[in-house]
Amino acid sequence: MNPLQRRRLIERHRDSLNLHGYAPDALFWQSRGLQKVLFRVLADIGVSAGDSLLDVGCGFADLHSWLRGHDLSVDYTGIDLSPEILATGARMNPGLNLLCGELFDFAWPPRSFDWVVLSGTLNWNLHDDGGYARRVITRMFELCRQGVAFNMLDARKFSVTQLGDMQAYDPGSILEFCATLTPDCRCRSDYLPDDFTIYMRRA
Repeated sequence: MNPLQRRRLIERHRDSLNLHGYAPDALFWQSRGLQKVLFRVLADIGVSAGDSLLDVGCGFADLHSWLRGHDLSVDYTGIDLSPEILATGARMNPGLNLLCGELFDFAWPPRSFDWVVLSGTLNWNLHDDGGYARRVITRMFELCRQGVAFNMLDARKFSVTQLGDMQAYDPGSILEFCATLTPDCRCRSDYLPDDFTIYMRRA
């Protein structure tokens, strides 16, 4: 992600927050129900109470609230590019560890977290043929002790005109790339018609 793309994403989210306030729309999600479906699928990789978890592109830290509501109290760290979105999340979750920046801004050592998860953050089109996404996936796996779960839009279900500023991916190609990092990975696409989730575990 270059500096101009980074600034535009920050501005886009600031404008969206000003328009919608605290709502899924501010994060470009269609509904609270959709968010909950995605959270459930991410957690299904095996997140347990007491685990440590890094949420990449955490938004308002709604995943933390969802986990807590399902008796999954984790040692949560959230990062997001948008200072305004994070400030709202911090007001709603006093004391929660929320950090402003993208994944490569932080020098955590390898295997710093049990789980690293990401929901929707890689769906913005950076016009780099998925290069940034592959770097993010690689870094996430470096940082996990147990595994990584992330979701993407399914390119088989969209036309270019439908996507606009968004990016969709071929599940087979992403799974093939993930298999170069760990043999224990699989793709899940049984929860929404146009989305898929990859699970990567330490072999």
